[in-house]
Amino acid sequence: MTKQTTAQDSLCQKEPLVSVRMLKKYFPLKKQGLFDKTDRVVKAVDGVSFDIFPGQTLGLVGESGCGKSTVGRSILRLIEPTSGEVFFQGRDLTTLGKEELRRARRDFQIVFQDPYASLNPRKMVGSIISEPFLIQKMATKQEAAQHAKELLELVGLRAEFFDRYPHEFSGGQRQRICFARALAVQPSFLVCDECVSALDVSIQAQIVNLMVDLQKRLGLTYLFISHDLRVVKRISDRIAVMYLGKLIELADSGEIFHNTLHPYTISLLSAIPPSDPDLVRNRVALTGDVPSPINPPSGCRFHTRCYRAQPICSQEEPPLTDCGGGHFCACHFPGNGRT
Repeated sequence: MTKQTTAQDSLCQKEPLVSVRMLKKYFPLKKQGLFDKTDRVVKAVDGVSFDIFPGQTLGLVGESGCGKSTVGRSILRLIEPTSGEVFFQGRDLTTLGKEELRRARRDFQIVFQDPYASLNPRKMVGSIISEPFLIQKMATKQEAAQHAKELLELVGLRAEFFDRYPHEFSGGQRQRICFARALAVQPSFLVCDECVSALDVSIQAQIVNLMVDLQKRLGLTYLFISHDLRVVKRISDRIAVMYLGKLIELADSGEIFHNTLHPYTISLLSAIPPSDPDLVRNRVALTGDVPSPINPPSGCRFHTRCYRAQPICSQEEPPLTDCGGGHFCACHFPGNGRT
């Protein structure tokens, strides 16, 4: 029998590093003409709750446009959430003033998707990595330069790269520089927003191995945002699946892959190309297009594309409930398989 324990209640039983509670981010749309009186919004994130525990990695996956990156940026208040709470070490980040937030940013940083766009092309690498020390007033200019060289070596680059410009590096090297910059203020929590998706497969593996090594050496906690389930499986302790602004499944990494409950997650896993080209995999293909986040479907947002959909699915939204062993699923008819 399915346990009807809400995700919010069950997750509060441990002491997480990061707690997200009913996070929402709506983007208002411009009115269409002078006589348009309709206030329309894009519901990019619509009531997401989860915890991330110290020293672990939570993988956040889903289709493009489901709200993954918006979640990560809203947690760090790079964009202001519409509502909800974000607790970091028990402190609600959404209530902090500008100066308090600036000081708190020492403890959490972000690595962006595009290593080409996220580095200032007019600054040398040493200046880019030294800047966080100076902004946070953690070191003198000379001390910051020395720390920057140590960080370059920490991420697998040579200290003599200090005086080079970003355009002189490959994509993988630039992403290592981005990690060095993020680690400058000694954070305990990193949001990695599609940080390997712009890289070649072989380079992706190197960056993921670097992340695993840094996590072991520095005790880092990650929110790893990606659409590539193979990469997510490699690095994540727990995996959360999003669809159209909602969290629909959350469990340990092995549980997600071996006991998948939500039809959407089953479809995502079936789309992973097999390592053996001769292996035949039963693909669970979805029909129809992703609904608009401006006017999402009533009830379960996935019911318009779901092969298990029943009348109740279009009438009542399923809560994210614990189906046993900390495996959360938002589905009226959860189960492993097509039926």
